Amino acid sequence: MADDGRRGDEDDRGPGAAHQVFVVMECLLEKLKVLNYEEEVLAKHNMKNLSRHYFVSSPYLGSNPGEQFYMFTIIAAWLINMAGRPFTEPQEYDEPNATVSNILAELRAFGVKVDFPPSKLKSGSGEYVCLVLDRLAEEALRRKGFSFRRPKYPTETTEEESVIEDDAELTLSKVEEEMIVGVSAEEPDEEEENVMDLEALKLRTTHTEAEPSSKPDEILESTVDAAEWNLEVERVLPQLKVTIRTDNKDWRIHVDQMHQHRDGIKSSLKEAKSYLDKLQEDIGKTLEKVSSREKYINNQLEHLIQEYRSAQAKLSEAKERYQQASGGVTERTRVLAEISEELEKVKQEMEEKGSSMSDGAPVVKIKQSLTKLKQEIVQMDVRIGVVQHTLLQAKLKEKSNMTRDMHATNIPESAAGPFT
Repeated sequence: MADDGRRGDEDDRGPGAAHQVFVVMECLLEKLKVLNYEEEVLAKHNMKNLSRHYFVSSPYLGSNPGEQFYMFTIIAAWLINMAGRPFTEPQEYDEPNATVSNILAELRAFGVKVDFPPSKLKSGSGEYVCLVLDRLAEEALRRKGFSFRRPKYPTETTEEESVIEDDAELTLSKVEEEMIVGVSAEEPDEEEENVMDLEALKLRTTHTEAEPSSKPDEILESTVDAAEWNLEVERVLPQLKVTIRTDNKDWRIHVDQMHQHRDGIKSSLKEAKSYLDKLQEDIGKTLEKVSSREKYINNQLEHLIQEYRSAQAKLSEAKERYQQASGGVTERTRVLAEISEELEKVKQEMEEKGSSMSDGAPVVKIKQSLTKLKQEIVQMDVRIGVVQHTLLQAKLKEKSNMTRDMHATNIPESAAGPFT
């Protein structure tokens, strides 16, 4: 995941962003193969191998969303465990929201920023499913110590053809090159390029041998026996093989190939041209028949076309009237809805007032309150009487005390004499 979960708006992304998920899925599949998911996941759960675009939401993939979501949770749990964090393997009937939340929590624990809703993962396919699995696979590979490196392509070097020399073969490629340099401007035909010019070689050999020595003064005569010469020739003859190596880089070979291809093209063209001419003639006749039949059909259906056009015009007018009428109906429907709402409010108020008028509960409450009030009045009268009685007693007692005090002040003089 190059952006660590950061995804921009659709308008800010390039035209190839819709196909980027296919590339991510292919990279994810390669990483899963490196982690040996076939034996540790697929064989364990008895599942089939993933295709290159399994988790990509595409109309060309007839996959089951439930199966994709289960496969996504199983692989995600396995990758989290491979990355070094304990994670319980989800079951098929677990709550999807809880499973997705746990996976995203582990993804945040690895330091990945998650800026998409968890509902994007519930479908089991799509861009965010591939991104989450790819990021978890990277963490698992990092934990395992594996890293992808750029391939190193070997430099192409043109190796010179090695010349194999042994006792049984004599390669005359160098001799042939020297002969080609010494040949005059009028070269032999291209068909004789691999044939050695033995006469030129013989003259060259004789010339090289005669250079160090001067001309002989007398005729040379051979002293070798003819029978021994023939025996030696028969013994050495199987070993004297001249091998001329064909150079693929020679321009003559390419010219021969060009001539062969040209002849083949000419022969094929002669055969194909007759078929093409016949096909052209048949196509021309068919086009003429089609054009004549088209004209006949147009003439026969002219009145129907006119009727169809008039019907189309009437239909467009009817559609326009219908749109105008539907606009008035919409406005009247809105007014009717407002009036119905006001009517409901009035009905509700009338029901409340009617229920309050027919209800006897307030009268009963008033009677109960009057009865209670009368009882409280009686009690207050009793208390007032008691208070008045108490007050009367107090006044009488105070009056008696005042009378006694008054009598006490009017003491006779005889009684007060001794004290004066």
